[in-house]
Amino acid sequence: AGLRAHDAGAALALLTSTWSTERAEDRLMFLDSLRAGLSDADEPFLEQALSDRSRNVRSTAAELLSALPHSALAGRMAARAASCVAMDRSGGTEATIVVEAPHECDADMQRDGIVPTPPSGRGERSWWLGQLVEAAPLSVWTDRLGGRSVREIVALPVSDGWADELHAAWCRAAVRQHDADWSRALLGTPAAPPSTGPGTTSPAERSKLLAALPDDERAAWVAEFIAAHGLSEAFQLLGVCTVPWAAPLGRAVVDALDIARDAGSYPWSFSGVMGLAERCLSPEEADRLEVLTATPDEQEDASPGAGGYWSEAFQRLVSTLRLRAAMHEELSTT
Repeated sequence: AGLRAHDAGAALALLTSTWSTERAEDRLMFLDSLRAGLSDADEPFLEQALSDRSRNVRSTAAELLSALPHSALAGRMAARAASCVAMDRSGGTEATIVVEAPHECDADMQRDGIVPTPPSGRGERSWWLGQLVEAAPLSVWTDRLGGRSVREIVALPVSDGWADELHAAWCRAAVRQHDADWSRALLGTPAAPPSTGPGTTSPAERSKLLAALPDDERAAWVAEFIAAHGLSEAFQLLGVCTVPWAAPLGRAVVDALDIARDAGSYPWSFSGVMGLAERCLSPEEADRLEVLTATPDEQEDASPGAGGYWSEAFQRLVSTLRLRAAMHEELSTT
């Protein structure tokens, strides 16, 4: 890995020279190291690895090749995926995507990394379709779907109940290809209810899409999400934001915690977010949080003793932020 970081070509040459003598688990480990600095120069080696005797090695090689949009494998996947997804040409008034999932998983598809046997409870054709779309370069869809923009494509209706499958595969492709435009479109508007979003409703999948966005945009999206929906589904989203949190995100978290306190619930329902806040909030927020350390008057419908528990939680948060500020100042002067 160290050589790869300093001289990718030399690392690849070394790997090639010893490849045939390595154990399967070592081949997999070395192959995985190519993720750092992956480039078109790695394609010939990865293409050969598609014929490796280890299934895990073959699968990883296919995954890496699909992340190279100009690779031969990406081209093959694009052709296969495009044959399954198209615009409806039946003459209806509304532009609609139609899907015809693969009817078989042939040997060539399997060599290119398509797993033929689906997980329990999953249909074969939908399983194959998802893998094809995930591995195809996202750039193929603009031309394939009438020259539309990414946002327009994501907003199109999909016939016969294939929308969730198609959008989920596009989400995985956007993550794999680190595509900010597609990630942005699939995330949708942060203020919209998660269940109505164009892509996935899973916080874990949303966090992966967010990771493809620039730092400031990612923080702003999460801040708007928290302002609209609170903290109940925000923990994983916060985990992918740059530390220390940008000022708008920090304010959104503090405001949401204040709202939760006023609602009368116990603070340990938000212990995960509190723990993140201790590590990720800017220490400059300590003064703003000071007012929340006082024990509020207990409301009739509040959980018994909740106000006192919130006061203790905010006191701990303020103390941690001030300790971080003091440590930073001390380290800056030494």
